[in-house]
Amino acid sequence: MDFLLQIYPALLRGAFVTMLLTLTSGAAALAVGFAVGLARLIPSRWVSVPLTIYVEVFRNTSSLVQIFYFFFVLPLVGIRFEAFTTGCAVLALNFGAYLSEVVRSSILSVDKGQYHAAIALNMPVLLRYRRIIIPQAIPVMLPAFGNYALEMLKATSLVSLITITELTFSGAQLVQFYGHPTEIYLSIFVIYLILAIPFIVLNRNLEKRAGGKWKARVPTT
Repeated sequence: MDFLLQIYPALLRGAFVTMLLTLTSGAAALAVGFAVGLARLIPSRWVSVPLTIYVEVFRNTSSLVQIFYFFFVLPLVGIRFEAFTTGCAVLALNFGAYLSEVVRSSILSVDKGQYHAAIALNMPVLLRYRRIIIPQAIPVMLPAFGNYALEMLKATSLVSLITITELTFSGAQLVQFYGHPTEIYLSIFVIYLILAIPFIVLNRNLEKRAGGKWKARVPTT
């Protein structure tokens, strides 16, 4: 017990960095996901082709290799970022690519009659999406968003390889210094589980609220 009390301050500092990475990258990934997902619906190859290339590159290559490339290769051509910025950027671009597909497919899943009704009411495109399409697509997006939030929390451990002292890296340092890998890694396991619980609860509550609003506003036929 005394040993756990001794190591927990270092683990909690690492957990704070992990949460900071998750929240910062998650907010950026959400913005990227919505922007790219909506932009890919624009019927223009000049827009859709470059964005499709971005999505496929980040979805089909290793996130670990992406982190190494941004941190070790880009400085060779004069593009240099701090480790934390690099980690956030790569996680945001990587998960933003996945979220963009969720956004795009969820919007396309909305019944075509809703589009036709909005057009019949002569609603501008932006208003049509803001008031009719996106509110109906959000309940479809939320389960996937929740899963990706948890995946991002776990993926933050990858940035330990570029010297960011998050939870996993803090634990590895403690093992090197004190030994006791069983106790330390079990503590890390428990902390990750505790960090994940708020995401699970928040997403379930959002799903219930969004689902209720959707059912209340969209008439059944």
